[in-house]
Amino acid sequence: MKISVIGAGNVGGTAAMRIAQERLGDVVLVDIAEGLAKGKAADINDAGNVLGYDCRVEGSGDISAVNGSDIVVFTAGLARKPGMTREDLLNKNAAILKEACLKIKVAAPGAVFIIVTNPLDLMTALALRLTGFSRGRVFGMGMTLDASRFANILSEMAGAPVSSIGACVIGSHGEGMIPLPRFTTVNGKPLSASMDADAVEEAVRRTVGRGQEIVSYFGNGSAYIAPSAAICDLVKAVVMDSRRIRGVSFMLEGEYGLRGMCIGVPCRIGRSGVQEVIELELDAAESGKLRASAEGLKKLFSALCAA
Repeated sequence: MKISVIGAGNVGGTAAMRIAQERLGDVVLVDIAEGLAKGKAADINDAGNVLGYDCRVEGSGDISAVNGSDIVVFTAGLARKPGMTREDLLNKNAAILKEACLKIKVAAPGAVFIIVTNPLDLMTALALRLTGFSRGRVFGMGMTLDASRFANILSEMAGAPVSSIGACVIGSHGEGMIPLPRFTTVNGKPLSASMDADAVEEAVRRTVGRGQEIVSYFGNGSAYIAPSAAICDLVKAVVMDSRRIRGVSFMLEGEYGLRGMCIGVPCRIGRSGVQEVIELELDAAESGKLRASAEGLKKLFSALCAA
């Protein structure tokens, strides 16, 4: 398969490396800084002999290089700086995405389109509108990453292997996310059997602030190791047609009682993209939080489209 990654920064470059290392297909790495894309591609290819993979990575400064791609991953745009929310990035990154979408829908009309750029839910909705692709072929990476973060924090606090934790997060990717302890397990048992209510509340708080915490440590830039792993996981689900359930930002058309906005929910992912939305039986409080998160996004999206 041909997999294109637009944006050769830390997230895109590391994702390209993981995709090649997993032998998922040949990769085209695109960036307006052509030397950056070509340099990272050469570096990734140089690791092939050591790590034992034959997939090739091509670097380009021309977005037309995505021509005929089966999967396009969009990571281009500005990263957050300390004190900056994902919404602060909205207008600048929207302009970058708009230009790319006009070319992608012509160059790769059959591609599955995975959005990573923040603010992720809004960028996913914008990509769906601009490309005109069917909704199943456009989704955002966010909740896959957020669930992994929740699992890691729970592992640390509960003293359990991270691989034993099945974490669940829904909502917007950012400070509006909704970790769901009721749907989260440790060794197949309810989270409440391993942690008391106060500890769970602390884990939820830390998960919601994890992205900003990492930004504050870096000082300039944002997380890229875990995001690139989440990207690779989603690409693998598409390439292998695995039908695995992952949390992604997806356009809802009646599911969860919501319509007309992309937001994070569990979905079944396969070769055609999102194949099914998994509807959890949320309680009143959880449903209220999800509705509030969606309404906030709708207002921002309406303002963006009117601009």
